[in-house]
Amino acid sequence: MESLADFLQHLQREHPGEILEIERPISPESFQVTALLSHLEARGQFPLVLFRSPRCLQGGISSFPLVTNVFATREKCAIAMGLEPGSAGLPLSLDFAGRINRRLSPARLARGDAPVHEVVRVGDDADLRALPLVRHHEMDPAPYLDMVTVFRDPDHPFYNTAFQRTMYKGPRRLGLYLAPRHSWQLCKSYHARREPAPVAIVVSHHPLFFLGCLNVQPFGVDDYEVVGGLSGSPLRITPSETWGEDFWVPADADLIIEGEVPPGVREVEAPFGEWTGYYGPQRLSAVVEVTAITHRRRAFFQDIFVSHRENWILGGIPKEGDVFNAIRGVVPSVRAVHFAFSGNCRLNCYVSIEKQAEGQARQAALMALASCDFIKDVIVVDEDIDPFNEQEVLWAVATRCQPHEAVDIIRDAKGSPLDPSVSSETSTSKMIIDATMPKRRPFAARTRVPVEALKSTRIEDFVAEEVLKGIPSHWDSRRSQ
Repeated sequence: MESLADFLQHLQREHPGEILEIERPISPESFQVTALLSHLEARGQFPLVLFRSPRCLQGGISSFPLVTNVFATREKCAIAMGLEPGSAGLPLSLDFAGRINRRLSPARLARGDAPVHEVVRVGDDADLRALPLVRHHEMDPAPYLDMVTVFRDPDHPFYNTAFQRTMYKGPRRLGLYLAPRHSWQLCKSYHARREPAPVAIVVSHHPLFFLGCLNVQPFGVDDYEVVGGLSGSPLRITPSETWGEDFWVPADADLIIEGEVPPGVREVEAPFGEWTGYYGPQRLSAVVEVTAITHRRRAFFQDIFVSHRENWILGGIPKEGDVFNAIRGVVPSVRAVHFAFSGNCRLNCYVSIEKQAEGQARQAALMALASCDFIKDVIVVDEDIDPFNEQEVLWAVATRCQPHEAVDIIRDAKGSPLDPSVSSETSTSKMIIDATMPKRRPFAARTRVPVEALKSTRIEDFVAEEVLKGIPSHWDSRRSQ
């Protein structure tokens, strides 16, 4: 797998419009970074942003340039996977799903040969204040890292990776919120033995690494193997600084924070602006006692603009292909699956099928819900509806279904604990909307301009190119992406 620097250089060389470099000093801790990203977002612009001179918590300019908005467009995700930007729709999702199933055992690298160990800081030198930690939203009580944590099973040689939020609490201390999923289960295994749980926080790496960490494989699958399959070459790993060969970490990462989660220790953490677009409530959460920081000599510090476009798109792509394949097993005529931007790319799922018989729409929706517990609402549409275009999806809901016939509610299902509408930790209700045309009776035809007329009448023949460029485009506001 290439490095983050390789990816940045590729963007600068091949896709310069996808990257914005800012030389002027900026303060991540005082909301300046997220304010600037918000201004870009309001303009409908979502470049990767590279801050060359971010300030750190010690007050001066950090030695780590800050990279953010990496995943803010599906096109950049496609580029990271070696695809053309035009493959950013369903082809990207299906390519991802195909690669995820081709697992590759990681390649082991001596510690002295690992780029991430070019600089090693331990003890008091492992000071989080040297990093350009970002404070994202006004109610966040402190800066946060919301990058990938790595936990290892204490009895079996597999590693689990997941995005987890960690709150700055001191130079060598972080608050850690663990939702009751795989990482939580592994951490609990150590604590049952009255042992601290080792954890590595991968702060910066090539985007492919982070995309691979969002896989939805069952508990017990080694995520290092999954990431290797996604990249097409074994993930290189190296013994950690803290635990040696008892815990291996990604060798080509830019920056890793190592630490331990002690048993029986809980401290106040949050509120935090989560991917839902709401603040997660204050809780008593675990803590991480930092033991080491290792990094490349010219390392970048990476951040995700939580609760905004980058966070939402990143959450959807790794799941779309898996859900598509799950549905195809029972409804072979499925055409596309999209985790909608409006549902923060996790809660709302749009499914397009070529409906051949009544019942197929609900069957497809049930398979979507069964294959991913994050999904809350599923809308199934006909094949003439583009599920990546939310205007078309909602038009189908408005014109092709009667709510008393087409809407089903499933109660007491497992959902996300971060959904602010749930009444308990994970229990939620789910909704299926069948917005497909009925097969049992005739249905009105959709209006269309003749295909022949569309082919023979070119807008360039009637309007000059410079005039077209001066007309504002509102297409992005209509698309879910």
